[in-house]
Amino acid sequence: MQLDSALTKTYPHPSKTSLTPQDDSPWQQGKLRLHPTPNLHFEDISTARQVLREYFLNSFDLYESLFDCLRNEEAFYVKPISLRHPLIFYFGHTATFFINKLLLSKLIPEQLNPHLESLFAVGVDEMSWDDLDEQNYDWPEVSEVKEYRHQVRALVLKIIENAPLQLPLDWNNPWWSIIMGIEHERIHLETSSVLIRQHQRHFVQNHPLWRARVLTGPAPENQLLTVPAGSVRLDKTLADPFYGWDNEYGLHEAEINEFQASQFLVSNQEFFGFVEAAGYQQPEYWSEEGKAWLAFSEARHPTFWRNRHDGWQLRIMLEEIPMPWDWPVEVNYHEAKAFCHWKSAQTGESIRLPTEDEWYRLYDHVGLNPNLPMPPEANIALQHAPNPCPVHQFQQGEFYDVQGNVWQWTETAIYPFESFQVHPIYDDFSTPTFDGRHHLIKGGSWISAGNEALSSARYAFRAHFFQHAGFRYVAAADEVSTPYRSQYETDQLISQYLEFQYGAEYFGVPSFARSLVSLAQPYFAQTAMHKALDIGCATGRASFELARYFDQVTGLDFSARFIQQAGMLAQAETLRYTLPVEGELVEYKACSLKDVGLEQVASKVEFYQADACNLKPVYQDYDFILAANLIDRLHHPKAFLNQIHQRLNMGGILLLASPYTWLEEHTARCEWLGGFKQDGETRTTFDALKALLSPHFELLAAPIDVPFVIQETARKYQHSLAQVTLWRRVG
Repeated sequence: MQLDSALTKTYPHPSKTSLTPQDDSPWQQGKLRLHPTPNLHFEDISTARQVLREYFLNSFDLYESLFDCLRNEEAFYVKPISLRHPLIFYFGHTATFFINKLLLSKLIPEQLNPHLESLFAVGVDEMSWDDLDEQNYDWPEVSEVKEYRHQVRALVLKIIENAPLQLPLDWNNPWWSIIMGIEHERIHLETSSVLIRQHQRHFVQNHPLWRARVLTGPAPENQLLTVPAGSVRLDKTLADPFYGWDNEYGLHEAEINEFQASQFLVSNQEFFGFVEAAGYQQPEYWSEEGKAWLAFSEARHPTFWRNRHDGWQLRIMLEEIPMPWDWPVEVNYHEAKAFCHWKSAQTGESIRLPTEDEWYRLYDHVGLNPNLPMPPEANIALQHAPNPCPVHQFQQGEFYDVQGNVWQWTETAIYPFESFQVHPIYDDFSTPTFDGRHHLIKGGSWISAGNEALSSARYAFRAHFFQHAGFRYVAAADEVSTPYRSQYETDQLISQYLEFQYGAEYFGVPSFARSLVSLAQPYFAQTAMHKALDIGCATGRASFELARYFDQVTGLDFSARFIQQAGMLAQAETLRYTLPVEGELVEYKACSLKDVGLEQVASKVEFYQADACNLKPVYQDYDFILAANLIDRLHHPKAFLNQIHQRLNMGGILLLASPYTWLEEHTARCEWLGGFKQDGETRTTFDALKALLSPHFELLAAPIDVPFVIQETARKYQHSLAQVTLWRRVG
C-alpha cells in the first residue's frame, strides 16, 4: 500500500519537518477509542450489565479489527518472530480464555469447543531469546477461528444479559471472570499489535481504523529535573473500584530520596547519539546477558529502525515512515540499560533507569490522579493515534509522558507485595514472573487501555523483550534492590516444612511447635529464662515461639537450606512456596512471622547450621533445650543424648518429641534406641531414654502423645503422633 504523499518525502538527518495529521482520521471522528476500565462500584445490577456489555464489545470487536491489518491468510500462520506463536494463535487465544475462565467460575457448565480451547490455551513466555518454539501445531483455518469467536461473542453477551448477578462485583464474584477476560484481551490487543509490527511488511496492510497519524518535528533537548524526596504508599485492596491483577494488591511502602529524572522520554534523536558513537559495539556498556543478546541478534541499532539509502526510517505497525526524531525511542531493557551506561560515561553522573518506586514518586510529584481510570491528557488508550507522538506533546507537571506514549523500562524486577495472593481461577498470571528476570514497565503506551492505563498496573517482561516500550533515565546514587524475596520455593521438603510450621491448621490439629512450647511453659517458672536452644529447628517456628518467653534463642539445624529460610523470616521477609495439589498442579502459598504474630520477637532469635551429634563448645549454658522430631533422624542418637546435659544449666529443662520412626536410611540399625526385641523382650525408645538420661535428668511427667499433620498434596496428609517427654537436669 502506498504511503500518504506527506510521508514519502526524503528527510535529512536529523528530521526538522513537521507532519500535519489528517482531520478526517478515525481519531477525529471518535471511532477507535477504547473505553476506560469501568468503576465496579455499580449502583444497581441493570447498570452493571449495561456497562459490562459495552466494555466487552468495545474490546472484543476492536481486537478483531486489528487482525484485519493482515494482508492474507498466510500472514496468520507465518511467525512474526521465532520466539512466539503465529498470529492465528493470538486470534483464537483471547476467545478461548473467556471460555476456560467462565468454566472455572461456573458461569457456564461445559466447553464450547474442547479442541480449540486446548489448542489456544497457553501462550509462550520464552526463557531466553534463543529458546525457539519448534513444536508443530495443526492450526485451524482462519474462517473456523472467526466462527468460533462469533460463538464466544454471542455466549458472553448472553451471560452478561441473563446470568444471575449479585453486587458487589469484586474479586470473589463469579462475574470477575468476565472482566478478567476483557482485560486479558486488552493486554493481547497491545502484544498482538507489537507482533504485527514485527511481521514482514508484505504480510500487513494499512487499514482505515489503524492508519498512522504522524506528527513530528525537531526533538527537544532533554534535561534532568529534580524530584524531591518523598514517600510511596501502594495499598490496593479487594475493595478497590477498578479491576486489578493479583500482583497489584497488597501493601507496599517506601521512602524515596531526592533524585533527578529526565524531563522527556529518550527520543530517537537522543538515542541516535548512542548509535552514532557505536554504542552497540562497545561491550563496556552492556551487561553479560546484554552482550549475549547482542551476539545473538547482531543488533547495531534499535530493532524498529531501518537504515535505508535515502535516510533512516522507522517501522511502525503497518508501514515504514521517515524517522520521526522527536518520537520516543523503542528498545528493550538491554538497550535502555546500555544507553544509561554510555550516558554516565559522557556526563560523569550516575545515570540509570528509574526504579518502580521512583516512577511512583515522579507520578505523585507531577500531580497525576491515581483515582482516575486513565490520565485525561496523555497518548494512551488510542485517544490520539495508533502510534507514538512527540516526546514534548503531553505535559504532566514539569515533565512529559509520565503516563502514556510508550511504556518505560524500570530497574525493578517484579516482585509480590505483602499479602500477595493468586486468584483461584488464574494462578499463573504473575507467579512465573517472580524470578528476578522480568523487569517492570510503567506508564502505558498509546494502545494501553483498561487496567493497563491505571497507575496501579504492574506488567513485567524479560530484558530482551520488545513492547511499545522506551525509557526515561534518572540521576541517582541510591542502590537498586528488590524490596522482598520474589521467587517461589519449589523444593518439596522446604515447602512442606514451611507449610507445616507456618501454614494452615488441618483437621483441627493446632501448630505442633506452639503445642510443644505450651506443654513446656508451666515448667519455665522452675528455671531461669535467659537462653533457650532449639536443636533440629528446621524453618524455625519453635525457635520463634520460645522467644516469647526467653531473652535469647538459638536455632540449630543440619540443613543449611532450612537455616536460610528461618533467617529470612527473622529478617521480616515473606517467604513464598508451592505445594503440590495433584499431579503437576501446585498451590501458591506465602508465610511470614507477621502472619503468626511472632514479628516482635524475631530480634531475640539467631540461627546456625550445626550437627546435633557434634555440637561446638559455644552452644552451652542454656536454660531450656528443645529437640523436636530429631532423635530418630540422627546418625548417633546415643551420643547426642549422652552429651546433651553438658549444654544445659543445672535445673534446666529438656523437651524431647519424636514419633520414633526408626529408619536405616537415617540411623544405622545398631544405633536405634528402641523399636526392636532385645533378649526376647520388647525394647521401646522411651525405655532407652530413661536409661540414657537417668544419670543426669529426672522425668517431670508421664509421656504424652502430641499430634501433628503434614500436607503432602491437596488430598494426602501425614497424620502422626509424637511422644513428648520433659526432663530436668539434676546432675
